[in-house]
Amino acid sequence: MDITNLRFLFYGYSAAWLIVILFVLLLVRRGSRIDRELSRLKALLADRQR
Repeated sequence: MDITNLRFLFYGYSAAWLIVILFVLLLVRRGSRIDRELSRLKALLADRQR
């Protein structure tokens, strides 16, 4: 196997891992947004029931 092929293999795996990490970070961010919204809605509902 040529060193050029190994370099492209490294770049390919690096790009794939970077995409996976960014996707997971995006999901975490969306999840925290949903949690905040859910908390806000629960508080609003509790206020209306009083």
